[in-house]
Amino acid sequence: MCGRYSLALHDPSEIRARFCLDESVEVRTRYNIAPADRVLAVVAGRDGRPRGELLRWGLVPSFARSPHTGLKLINARVETVQRRPVFRRAFERWRCLIVADGFYEWRRLERGAAQPFHVTRADGELFAFAGLWSIWHAPDGSLLRSCAILTGPANAAVAPLHDRMPVILKRDHERAWLDAATPREELVRMLGGLEASQTALAEVSTAVNDVRCDGPECLRAPAQQAPAQPLQGVLF
Repeated sequence: MCGRYSLALHDPSEIRARFCLDESVEVRTRYNIAPADRVLAVVAGRDGRPRGELLRWGLVPSFARSPHTGLKLINARVETVQRRPVFRRAFERWRCLIVADGFYEWRRLERGAAQPFHVTRADGELFAFAGLWSIWHAPDGSLLRSCAILTGPANAAVAPLHDRMPVILKRDHERAWLDAATPREELVRMLGGLEASQTALAEVSTAVNDVRCDGPECLRAPAQQAPAQPLQGVLF
């Protein structure tokens, strides 16, 4: 599952350089990215070259009757993405990279409380989630560009918190993930995700429980906060 993530540990100039983004797309420091937010992504342009985009998190397929559909489609399971009509066309033609440096997961405690963890690459590097995107045409003629994050079984490091986790692509797979000519069998092989040995977890503040909180306090150590509190506004 992936219901919150971050893009806060790296300077925007470093993010632009890593993903070859020009100044046409806004790059913001975000500590607590939540569904329905506009998120930084990389898509393949008409010429096949990578291009930065801001997409709304929560996929709205082109055939949807309402943009509210996306609120239920923030994640796509790797096991069913090729079969479900809502994701199948996007998997075949509309793949994207969703730029991040960590995601959040929670350990349930007594009486409904939960301790959040920030999950990163062990080397602290930027990465990309495997994503799908779509364009929805509104009745007024406007366009909504939206996305979903692929999820798979959790590795051994994350499994004590949750049985699923977002798919973090290997860096040398990113270009092929965007390429419309990449064979389906090769795409599937890319979805194994981050290995446990490459995964780091750190307990962080319960401030991240509140979707309205999007500052450095989200990553504070638990020793700097009050006792864990019930989750507020978590959408998964």
